[in-house]
Amino acid sequence: MAAETVPTDALANFVYREARLLDEKRFDEWYELFADDARYWMPLTRDQPNGETFTSLFYEDKLLLKVRIERLCHPNAFSQQQPSFCQHVLQRPSPEASDPEGNLYVMRTPFMYFETQLDRQLILAGVTHHHLTCVNGALRIRLKKIELVNCDAALPSIQLLL
Repeated sequence: MAAETVPTDALANFVYREARLLDEKRFDEWYELFADDARYWMPLTRDQPNGETFTSLFYEDKLLLKVRIERLCHPNAFSQQQPSFCQHVLQRPSPEASDPEGNLYVMRTPFMYFETQLDRQLILAGVTHHHLTCVNGALRIRLKKIELVNCDAALPSIQLLL
């Protein structure tokens, strides 16, 4: 797929599939959607220029993502003794940038995120930016940046993955 334009529908379907894997707790399949050099980032402030030199809610590479998944799925994970469930509600992903020669496609997706555990419900809203690339003919996430509307608020613990 490199050096070829990836159709917008294929990019949007990738974003929808990624959210569905999270909602269905198919974390191993979700993890495989990430490129080896991927970053998973949630800025702490609006218009934060990067996650490397500024404090973020999280800024993780693929190894840290794997650790997060293993901790979450461990049978003795205290926070999941009563399991959490989530649902992503997405607006249609729209292309922000397309560079077939550079093998980079950026999609912007406004979302609502619902997470429940027993009688507790957390609702978050924001915009996700997926920086996608083609690796061996398959789309992969190079960067997933999640900008919460209330990123500067005191947030409760988020149990699952956005």
